[in-house]
Amino acid sequence: MKIKKVLVSQPRPTSEKSPYFDIAEKYGVEIVFRPFIKVESLSAKEFRQQKVSILDHTAIVFTSRHAIDHFFTLCAELRVTIPETMKYFCTSEAIALYIQKYVQYRKRKVFFGATGKFADLMPTIIKHNTEKYFIPMSDVHNDEVRDALDKAKIQHTEAIMYRTVSNDFGPDEAFNYDMLIFFSPAGIQSLLKNFPKFEQGDIAIASFGPSTAKAVKDAGKFTIIYCADFNVANTRLKQGFDSVTVGQDVNFYIDAINEMVHSIEK
Repeated sequence: MKIKKVLVSQPRPTSEKSPYFDIAEKYGVEIVFRPFIKVESLSAKEFRQQKVSILDHTAIVFTSRHAIDHFFTLCAELRVTIPETMKYFCTSEAIALYIQKYVQYRKRKVFFGATGKFADLMPTIIKHNTEKYFIPMSDVHNDEVRDALDKAKIQHTEAIMYRTVSNDFGPDEAFNYDMLIFFSPAGIQSLLKNFPKFEQGDIAIASFGPSTAKAVKDAGKFTIIYCADFNVANTRLKQGFDSVTVGQDVNFYIDAINEMVHSIEK
């Protein structure tokens, strides 16, 4: 079997320079971009149940553009007016610049880290240790932010403001793919929710990152393994994985998908 049609469970890239388009042209495959999950804001009623007052805080921590969108959307629904004195701490400059979509960008009020990692933002937060920080979060998150702030004895409050839900398929939506590419455990859950009787058959499964690979394994349905790097694939096999993880590095990931599409035959 050759790969002719690939489903990428992410939105279509905004740039035509995406490596996906190079793969499609090089191998003559059709690549369909169809997210399995979507992010939505909590309702005002749901947020109020957390009994958190945004205006009791003097600074907001943003770790993603999603956090910014849903924070300001929910504030509007709650009729909360953010004061001009509010400070914003972002994990990257790109996220910081995105704030301009909602408020006037003032350098004295906006701070960001150099690498996109929260650990690299912490020194700046510690310099402003008298602020009271509010952290908008997803329903799916780890404790990295909370643990780092607790360790530094920074006053803060976390609150769920948005969540990840399944992006359901329509009853007439075709599902005729030779390869499925997943990027998060939620994507695997969405597949099984939409297609509870799903049988892999000859469909190739690819996953991005160890947590997604674990979700594929835990689902107990998938058995085909493809990876551009034999050593990585072999290590995963020894760890008991039945699916492929193609690493956290995006370039390695693209190389792996490139090789998969080129070489899979049955």
